[in-house]
Amino acid sequence: MVRPLLKWAGGKRQLLPQLRRFYPPAFSRYIEPFLGSGAVFFDLLGSGRLEGHDVTLIDANPDLIGCYETVRDSTSAVADALDQLAAGHAREGNAFYYRVRNQRFNPERARRRDADGRIAYTPALAAMFIYLNRTGYNGLFRVNSQGAFNVPAGRYARPDIVNRERLFTVAQALASPRIRLQCASFTTVLDIARPDDFLYIDPPYEPLSRTASFTSYTHQRFNARDQIDLHQAVLVLARRGCHVLLSNSTAQHITTLYDRNDDARRAGLRTLRVEARRAVNSNATRRGPVFEYVITNRP
Repeated sequence: MVRPLLKWAGGKRQLLPQLRRFYPPAFSRYIEPFLGSGAVFFDLLGSGRLEGHDVTLIDANPDLIGCYETVRDSTSAVADALDQLAAGHAREGNAFYYRVRNQRFNPERARRRDADGRIAYTPALAAMFIYLNRTGYNGLFRVNSQGAFNVPAGRYARPDIVNRERLFTVAQALASPRIRLQCASFTTVLDIARPDDFLYIDPPYEPLSRTASFTSYTHQRFNARDQIDLHQAVLVLARRGCHVLLSNSTAQHITTLYDRNDDARRAGLRTLRVEARRAVNSNATRRGPVFEYVITNRP
């Protein structure tokens, strides 16, 4: 079994038993346009379902793709840098977290960002990304309007910062010549997906309320208009003959787009409400089981 390298708000590990019901037994290529922690990708990989298949893993977050590429290409250097960060955190705790975040990570990201928004990641920068992910609040990746990472420190007595076995396993998986990483918008799938391809689509969720929004995944926030554009793309993919599996919240906007939508039904899409557990809430009493949509044209 290959486990994800990163914690990620909205990650799908706990929802995998529900999602596995809709994996196609046979398909051409596998494509993910919102990679995140890659829980479904690693689940498919670990079960052998991706053997002999080309895979394209897409995300609009340049930090995420930059980190994965650097882990793939410079694994030992990333591991060594992580050891140093773990030692610093053991000595100083949250004070070290904020110093790394504010004085090293954000300034280095800004220096290495090009005009297109891509960030030329180094092993040191990838190690900082992983360290902040493992010690920050609930695996959240959030940036402010200037694009600076601003997630507060989490409350962990013994954070799992360095797991060399997992790091090298993930690097080996991503190094396969059949696996491609790409920093791009989800709309890229419309140019590359072909009939019989399998796509798992896990966008930033439509918030259930105005105060529940965690869509500032990149400094260009994923908003209601983006959900409409994604809905149109999903219809195109379904009509094209792709195997489509989509996750989202049960917000009213998503219900209107998929559950009570004649175009979605005609494209062969159906919606199922499944129970999930979410931990991203500043009020611990409001964490717990919620219902989410699984939307698919799979039987």
